[in-house]
Amino acid sequence: MESLLRILTRCAAITVLIMLSGVIISLIDGSLPALKAFGFSFFHTESWNPVTEKFGAAAPIYGTLVTSLIAMLIGFPISIGIAVFITELCPPKLKQPISTAIELLAGIPSIIYGIWGLFVLAPLLQKYVQPLLIKAFDGVPGLSTLFAGPPYGIGVLTAGLILSIMVLPFITSITRDVFETVPPMLKESAYGLGCTTWEVVRHVVLPFTKTGVIGGVMLGLGRALGETMAVTFVIGNAHRISHSLLAPGTTISASIANEFTEADGTLYTSSLIALGLILFIITFIVLGAARLMLLRMKQSEGR
Repeated sequence: MESLLRILTRCAAITVLIMLSGVIISLIDGSLPALKAFGFSFFHTESWNPVTEKFGAAAPIYGTLVTSLIAMLIGFPISIGIAVFITELCPPKLKQPISTAIELLAGIPSIIYGIWGLFVLAPLLQKYVQPLLIKAFDGVPGLSTLFAGPPYGIGVLTAGLILSIMVLPFITSITRDVFETVPPMLKESAYGLGCTTWEVVRHVVLPFTKTGVIGGVMLGLGRALGETMAVTFVIGNAHRISHSLLAPGTTISASIANEFTEADGTLYTSSLIALGLILFIITFIVLGAARLMLLRMKQSEGR
């Protein structure tokens, strides 16, 4: 029985590696025509014209990175705050309802987020928030460019806000769970020494759970990088790079979802597959950086 269990578990692990290798090989093989035709310029060219078969991935790459960055800048601190409230400050009667509500957010289909963003969030941003941002930062160096242009409602900022809502339940759930693994003795000792709740969270809870917190953040970032339908609804789907966050843009996943069924010709299809390969590489780099960060943190703890 022990030998059978060892064989089955080994086969399961090998199956995962085979599937991953198959995905990589398929993406590379499908993207070769585009990479041979455009070379390195495919990665930094903004043009995307199916009629003349001139394709560049700069705009989707830019949109993917910027929307994910906005999502993490907004979603991460809110998620940590919710997790701290649930584990340290929340009254017992509210703890379970709030936790359930957070988990329900994770179960909402992405297309529902997209419809809500298009018909509810985008009009609110267009009417109230974006004009206020344009007026507030008018004349401020740097920020005036970042929040310039007419208030479309849809755009890169709107997509980032939708993504921040979508990653929030994932980061919050994982962070809450790892916060609850902190031994009560450690927190009680800190409180006994006269520490405030903020000091306990900062000097006891976060250092004890930093590995789990980073894991939750990486999970949320992975969701933000690969999200498709919700972003497609609200980002505007414009293949151009704009310095303003209020302007329409596109992401890698949104471009593939919008155009793959209409792709006519080998070069057009190969360019879309190449976008998928780039998204795979970006995700791999992000996960690799996270693993390296955790390794360095463990080494510093050893010293």
